Amino acid sequence: MTASSTRRTTAARTRTAAVGAIAVAGALILTGCGDQTDSGGGSSKESSSSSSAPLFDKLPAKIQKAGVIKVGTNAEYAPMEYQEGGKIVGVDPDIAAALGKQLGVEFQFTSGSFDGLISSLNSGRYDVAMSSITDTKARQEGLDDKGKKLGPGVDFVDYFTAGTAIYVQKGNPKKIGSIEDLCGQKVAVQHGTTYEQALQKQSKACTTAGKKKLDIEAFDNDTEAQTREKSGGAVAGVNDYPVAVDIARKADGGNAFEVVGEQVDAGPFGIAVNKENKELTSVLEAAVNAIIKDGTYKKVLDKWGAQTGAVDQAAVNGGK
Repeated sequence: MTASSTRRTTAARTRTAAVGAIAVAGALILTGCGDQTDSGGGSSKESSSSSSAPLFDKLPAKIQKAGVIKVGTNAEYAPMEYQEGGKIVGVDPDIAAALGKQLGVEFQFTSGSFDGLISSLNSGRYDVAMSSITDTKARQEGLDDKGKKLGPGVDFVDYFTAGTAIYVQKGNPKKIGSIEDLCGQKVAVQHGTTYEQALQKQSKACTTAGKKKLDIEAFDNDTEAQTREKSGGAVAGVNDYPVAVDIARKADGGNAFEVVGEQVDAGPFGIAVNKENKELTSVLEAAVNAIIKDGTYKKVLDKWGAQTGAVDQAAVNGGK
């Protein structure tokens, strides 16, 4: 989960997406996975017997045999990934299903805490993590927001782009227009995201300019952050642009929130892969390019109103 900030003013993931101390390999941030919820959302009907799929032979032998790619996600991030009717649905599960048809295997999603996804990936619980995770150099190298080494890091296959956005109560009672307007204000955000980090940077910029620092309230999940903002406990929430737009459109029938300002500091969302699994990284890159070329990718984004995040080509470790 991306992430950049207002939709990532100073930047922040997704998520941009993005979203705090930079979570990485040893732990997207500092915490481990919470309780896990298994769900086969966004899976492909292909299996290990479907070796006629275009890219099946390029998969690691272990995955060919299993017929499954185990995916770690945080399914609380509509429209990117969320739970509906007992299934994990959204942009990411639908993209994964399209990738599954190219690869001839099923993408099997399991939901857990966002800031524990990378540590679980590198421990072998998942084959990949796909949860609107902003690709950053720090996450690639396994560093926290202070440059401390937490783990081996991960490789990313970039498939989407998003910036940070600010959402406020309907009517914008505090007249917030940009991240700079948040100096001295209380802001709600999900912990372990790049946009939490964006808020921390902005807070320093506020004090440097002689203004009051931000009062940042970080929550374990995005739903709690939204609740805090809706109740008036915070003047604004920060999230990945497509997520903030979806929140504003759906919450209380569109009467709870509105998005203010422009999305900023757009960065890539990537599928995270263990650095030792170069074979899987390579074939996922090829699969993303294949669904872009055949038009399936565009259909998925159109379905969810996420066209602004489209990329023309996959990239490996394109984040900065």
